Amino acid sequence: MSRIKDIFKDRILVLDGAMGTMVQSYKLTEADFRAERFKDHTSDLKGNNDLLCLTRPDVVGEIHKAYFDAGADIVETNTFNANAISQQDYDTEKLAYEINLEAAKIAKSTAALFSDKPRFVAGALGPTNRTASLSPSVNDPGFRNINFDELKDAYYDQARGLLEGGVDLFLIETVFDTLNCKAALYAVRELLEKQNRDIPVLVSGTITDASGRTLSGQTVEAFWHSIRHANLTAVGLNCALGAEQIRPWLDELSTITDTYVFVYPNAGLPNEFGEYDETPEAMAVIIKEFSESGLVNLVGGCCGTTPDHIKAIAGAVADVEPRKIPKLDSLTKLSGLEPVTIRPDSNFVNVGERTNVTGSARFRSLIKEDNYEEALSVARQQIENGAQVIDVNMDEGLLDSEKAMETFLRMIASEPDIAKVPVMIDSSKWSVLEKGLKNLQGKGIVNSISMKEGVEEFKRQANMIKKYGAAVIVMAFDEDGQADTYERKVDICTQAYNILTEEVG
Repeated sequence: MSRIKDIFKDRILVLDGAMGTMVQSYKLTEADFRAERFKDHTSDLKGNNDLLCLTRPDVVGEIHKAYFDAGADIVETNTFNANAISQQDYDTEKLAYEINLEAAKIAKSTAALFSDKPRFVAGALGPTNRTASLSPSVNDPGFRNINFDELKDAYYDQARGLLEGGVDLFLIETVFDTLNCKAALYAVRELLEKQNRDIPVLVSGTITDASGRTLSGQTVEAFWHSIRHANLTAVGLNCALGAEQIRPWLDELSTITDTYVFVYPNAGLPNEFGEYDETPEAMAVIIKEFSESGLVNLVGGCCGTTPDHIKAIAGAVADVEPRKIPKLDSLTKLSGLEPVTIRPDSNFVNVGERTNVTGSARFRSLIKEDNYEEALSVARQQIENGAQVIDVNMDEGLLDSEKAMETFLRMIASEPDIAKVPVMIDSSKWSVLEKGLKNLQGKGIVNSISMKEGVEEFKRQANMIKKYGAAVIVMAFDEDGQADTYERKVDICTQAYNILTEEVG
């Protein structure tokens, strides 16, 4: 891990370009995708580029070699869709682990052919073809065709194959829904902990248009706040936009991020035929300006780019100093679709507590009646009246609290005027808190945990909350009960603070 980080300090690294564009240039047929092994497979396989790691590894290896020859320091494995969820389209979901294992081996064996400078392999984890934050049905905003646990399990299986195949780093890329990304980050961290490994993890988000937001509605800063818990080596942007169009959002990301920053845009915007026309020379000029402006530590190309693009980009940044990581103040940074930062000079933070079944008779009645549409109006009114955070509590004896929490948070996600603010998940039950965490794409707040059940359980819950990417409120309890004197309040809070900052991190 330190090897890559050391190189980041010394120079701008170069990532490869598009895999799909290069695969298309080979004009492969259905027979290439099937080979002998899958000649009797019941579904069409052409277009399943990840499967080529098993059926045409020579093609995949040639593409990696072409990018290394062009000057790339890092190539991505051919695994953008190599997860069980996306592979269901081809009835090949059971092959996900094997595809990733072989993809990593192909890329690593290609890297081993070069001795002129260090060459690295990034295990690519794409966004899947489903979204945990958005309903696929406009008529049922609370419906999801995937959940956090299903995503986490699929990403874990994919990451395991990549890690066991020898990748040097993970790249969670083309993030259009941050909740999907958080599931991937959870899976990767869980895998690295279990295998006692530590390799760099990079995340790349996708800004879909000139609004400066992801498909699931987050701004660049809100996106960063949502994932900064994951101890990332670098964060970046890719896809959807060309280099010229991505410039404002890259500038913003570079300013707010206290880690390395990268970009790999498309070769311009697609023409009327869906093809990319920006020349290597034109793209290199723009990316050189990025580097000379101190915005980047790593550059490459996405859709439409080729080894010629990467060669031009590598030459353009070769003698430019890498971006220096800024020193930023340590502040409380939260997010819904939009960021909320609590600064020393901030006034008190307004938390709307009417979306709480124990604090609002009207809200409780609406939830019990399953009238979630009307319950949303309570949240909306809170925000219109100045709430910067909304507190959601479903702890009521006659409610299925876990189901109610999940349903309401999913409904909130479909309402941008509500989802723009962070959510405080409020419950005395860990199962309800965890259900809430699995349904927040932004950085929310857990209310609350304490040492009432002992220090070890406190640590366990705190570590889980960190992996889910939330802030936390700590109550002044220990195994002897609630702090009832000034001294006990200070002692318990000091102990909790030290555990959270020195042990949990």
